[in-house]
Amino acid sequence: MTIRNLTRREFLRDTAATGSAAAVVGTAGLGKALAAPAIMDAPQPSTREVTIRLNGADQALQLDTRTTLLDALREELHLTGTKKGCDMGACGACTVLVDGKRVNACLTLAARLDGRAVTTIEGLASGEELHPLQAAFIEHDGFQCGYCTPGQIMSAIACIREGHSGSDAEIREYMSGNLCRCAAYPNIVAAINQVKTAGANAGAKESG
Repeated sequence: MTIRNLTRREFLRDTAATGSAAAVVGTAGLGKALAAPAIMDAPQPSTREVTIRLNGADQALQLDTRTTLLDALREELHLTGTKKGCDMGACGACTVLVDGKRVNACLTLAARLDGRAVTTIEGLASGEELHPLQAAFIEHDGFQCGYCTPGQIMSAIACIREGHSGSDAEIREYMSGNLCRCAAYPNIVAAINQVKTAGANAGAKESG
C-alpha cells in the first residue's frame, strides 16, 4: 500500500469532503426516522356538556374538558367582569363564588362544575340597584384602576359570610389572596366594615 505525504491544504480538503458525506448520510437516516409512524398518537381533546347555574339561570355548555371556569366565563359566555390576572391563582382577580364559596376561576375546571351554582360580579346587582358591597366600594373609593375590583368584591362577600370580618386584622388576613396594585387596601377594609356593620344592625333590628 502506498502512503503519500499530504500537504496541510490537501488534508483539510479531504477531511471536509468526508465530513460532508457523513452529514448527508446522517441526514438521510434522520429523515427516515422522522418519516416513520409515531408509536403513540397524541391524545385528542375531549368535550363534555356541562350545565352551570350561573347567576341564577342555567347555562348549558359544550366544553373542552381542559377549559377553566375563567375561560368559559370570558370566552364562551362573554362575561368579562371576572378578570384574568396572573392566570396562576396568585392574584385573586378571577375570584368568583361556587356554591357560595370563593374560588379562583383560573384554577377551576369548568367541566367539574356540572350542576353547581356559580356567581360572578355580573350577578350581584338587582337591576339598577347595586349590591351593598358594590355601593360601599364606591363610597369608600375602594378601587383605583379597578382591574382587581370584581375579584375583591366577590372575595369580600365570602369573607363576611364566612365570619372572617371580626376585625381589621382578620379582614386583611382573609382578603390577602386578592392583590391590589393600586394599594387601596385601607379603603377596601373600610367598605367591608361598613357592610358588615350594616348587616349586623339589620339582624339586631329583626331579632328585636
